Amino acid sequence: MAGSATATAGTIPAAPAHVDERMDPKKLIAFFAMVLGMFMSILDIQIVSASLAEIQAGLSAGSDEVGWVQTAYLIAEVIMIPLSGTLARIISTRYLFAISAAGFTMASALAATATNIDQMIVYRAIQGFIGGGMIPSVFAAAFTIFPPSKRSIVSPIIGLIATLAPTIGPTVGGYLSHAFSWHWLFLVNIVPGIIVTIVTWNFIDFDKPELSLFKKFDWWGLFSMGIFLGAMEYVLEEGNSNDWFNDSSIAIAAVASGVAAIVFFYRAFTVDFPVVDLKAFANRNFSFGSIFSFVMGIGLYGLTYIYPVYLGRIRGYDSLMIGQTMFVSGLAMFFTAPIAGRLSTKMDLRLMMVIGFISFAAGTYIMIHLTADWDFYELFIPQILRGFGLMMCMVPINNIALGTMPPSRIRGASGLFNLTRNLGGAVGLAVINTVLTNRQDVHYERLRENMDWGNPAAVDQMNNMAANFNTYGMDGASVAVKQMVGLATKQAVILSFSDIFLILTVLFVAMIFGVAMIKKPAPQGGGGGGGH
Repeated sequence: MAGSATATAGTIPAAPAHVDERMDPKKLIAFFAMVLGMFMSILDIQIVSASLAEIQAGLSAGSDEVGWVQTAYLIAEVIMIPLSGTLARIISTRYLFAISAAGFTMASALAATATNIDQMIVYRAIQGFIGGGMIPSVFAAAFTIFPPSKRSIVSPIIGLIATLAPTIGPTVGGYLSHAFSWHWLFLVNIVPGIIVTIVTWNFIDFDKPELSLFKKFDWWGLFSMGIFLGAMEYVLEEGNSNDWFNDSSIAIAAVASGVAAIVFFYRAFTVDFPVVDLKAFANRNFSFGSIFSFVMGIGLYGLTYIYPVYLGRIRGYDSLMIGQTMFVSGLAMFFTAPIAGRLSTKMDLRLMMVIGFISFAAGTYIMIHLTADWDFYELFIPQILRGFGLMMCMVPINNIALGTMPPSRIRGASGLFNLTRNLGGAVGLAVINTVLTNRQDVHYERLRENMDWGNPAAVDQMNNMAANFNTYGMDGASVAVKQMVGLATKQAVILSFSDIFLILTVLFVAMIFGVAMIKKPAPQGGGGGGGH
């Protein structure tokens, strides 16, 4: 992923005609084991999201504590993802991935045995930090070990896993917690984790350790990066629920993040061996690919969050029903992946992105007209458009961002690229929660203005409801007022959802124009190794 300042951003060097493009079976086995490891790590971001209530009950945790089961994982993971490229150079991809897979598996087992919320938070942080090392390694391996003609097959696979895993996370989590118990949200990782650890330890042989680099490791850069990203993730995750900068802990974290960012960027551009190689951004296509990845993170994680909120708060769905409804997007992505792979060899990648952004924007535009009665069938087409659009965007974005990187930079660059997607998700969730809160208040005030004694329709509705409750021997007037307040609140929530979908529609339409800023990449495929 890292970009070379001297590489031509819009072209991908053709492989020499004599290169043997037959794949070593050992490398294929290793790669698919790595893909499985990445799937587990990304899945665990969202697998607990639909089952937090069960975890809260099982651990006797408070409602303000259980959210840290998710937050601890995200903060730890976002620190490791950019660090993984440097670690892969020092100890090699083999050691990094095998150690990450083993550590992730053990942390999953520990999380399943947690008896209180404090233990769970610690184990989830370990799980997120160690698991984060597996994600960028897969992207780097895909663009290092596969010849260009094979990337039309490989790129859709990693694009599908990177987007499908968080999409089906609530589905898998809801099913496991309903069919078994919340412990299985973590136990499910153990057998695949052991397999991944054994296979990657024995089959990965892509690179060699450079242990001499350890002497030049920038510890101050690591320390500042950890505070910068960790504190920023904390601010984004907890800001809305804690009233942003009116809360002292949020304000302190924001200041710490800002100061650490200055130190981190200074170190990144001045030391001989920075903890993260930011020179990747000198590559124009990598820079724009990272921007698009950031936006896709907003769409991917934002909609994975907002659909369950609507289904739970408005429709009253439980976690299993939410998962079954959300699975439509996952199916659409699964069936679109091979189509996107084939099109990437025959179509301008920029055109593919435009089609994907249009599809995504169309899905969110339909949702602007959301009502309290929308159910599985009303959400069906928007979810199909969302799943199709995600895959049509992710495959070319991966290729455009990473396809021009020289092998020496791609490990570090893949960490940066994946970081942008996660940060996009964090920023998107923070904005969505803030807009939902603020716009709900605005809409409620507007609705309340129309529900006064001067509005004949409101008075008639109130009288009818009061009369109905009176027949049951209740205080009809007071109950009717409470009912009207409840109706207004519910409608205000729905209108705030519509505002979110409008914002996302505008954002993805804007991305269509952003595609024009990318230099035309060479088409993928070609037997002799054209660019990708």
